[in-house]
Amino acid sequence: MSDTTAAPDMLSWTCPAPLRDRPRVVMGHGGGGVMSAELVEQVFLPAFGQVAPGGLTDSAAVELGGARLAFSTDSFVVRPLFFPGGSIGDLAVNGTVNDLAMSGARAAYLSCGMILEEGVELATVGRVAEAMGAAARTAGVRVVTGDTKVVEAGHGDGVYINTSGVGLIPPGVDLRPQRVVPGDVVVVSGAIGLHGVAILSERENLRFEVAIESDCAALGGLVEAMLAVTPDLHVLRDPTRGGLAASLNEIAAASGTGVVVQERAVPVPPPVASACAVLGLDPMYVANEGKLVAFVPRDQADAVLAAMREHPLGTGAAIIGEAVADHPGMVVARTGLGGTRVVDMPLGEQLPRIC
Repeated sequence: MSDTTAAPDMLSWTCPAPLRDRPRVVMGHGGGGVMSAELVEQVFLPAFGQVAPGGLTDSAAVELGGARLAFSTDSFVVRPLFFPGGSIGDLAVNGTVNDLAMSGARAAYLSCGMILEEGVELATVGRVAEAMGAAARTAGVRVVTGDTKVVEAGHGDGVYINTSGVGLIPPGVDLRPQRVVPGDVVVVSGAIGLHGVAILSERENLRFEVAIESDCAALGGLVEAMLAVTPDLHVLRDPTRGGLAASLNEIAAASGTGVVVQERAVPVPPPVASACAVLGLDPMYVANEGKLVAFVPRDQADAVLAAMREHPLGTGAAIIGEAVADHPGMVVARTGLGGTRVVDMPLGEQLPRIC
């Protein structure tokens, strides 16, 4: 494989996908891929200034009053509001709890901002609120403050939610992609692709031979079990928008290492594989809402994997690859036929409005 590791010059691209020369926001800007990164780097960062130490991650690790806090915010615009395995209410709690967990923090408090469309049924709002409350109790977190706004009919999609959260980072925990080194083992906590396919099947009224449900869950307990084995985990990510491929590419780029994935080792459930084959999707790029990917020192990998498999949310955990010194910043997959393919950063999102 040739050494083509330099970042692409997107100004020279002539493909029809909207990039820098597009003057308006398009759906791809919210997909968690190249276009999202461009929006952040070219519009938001110059306006907002310096980010927290450690760079752009799922949550910011900051110090306040002598304590190390993880702080995160996320907005949820999923359509439909209710889907197999969860709802926008579950997502609004679990998504922010998981972003905090990826810094090693146990979430403590959440805020809730509700944006309601005029005309939405109060019974629907009540169902969403009940789902949020139940998810918060399961995750061991409290919703302590919030806000409500109403927009005119036709200017929303029923219910949008923003949640922000804070949690304490334990002493000795330092999770960030810059700590990844060649030789680290890549572990995923279980089957990928369930959330994105569940959303699509409900949205488009698709029926598969086996029902597919979202994996939406709070990962704080699983992360605690992993840190109990060793606080020296190098980085954690929950592969939501852009799927596993986006998370691996972000980590490779930030760490300056290459990543090699054994394609057959990636746990893709047969119903997800079949659905993706029919729909022309790659499971590596499909969103998840209850899975994580970890880069673990090689000498700790077996112990961490065993601890994960003992937790209810990690029974399907598997080692899928490693960080390497070759092709820095690039992710490649070894196929079952012995070949190699590049797993690029997604441009936008295969399935919009999935979280």
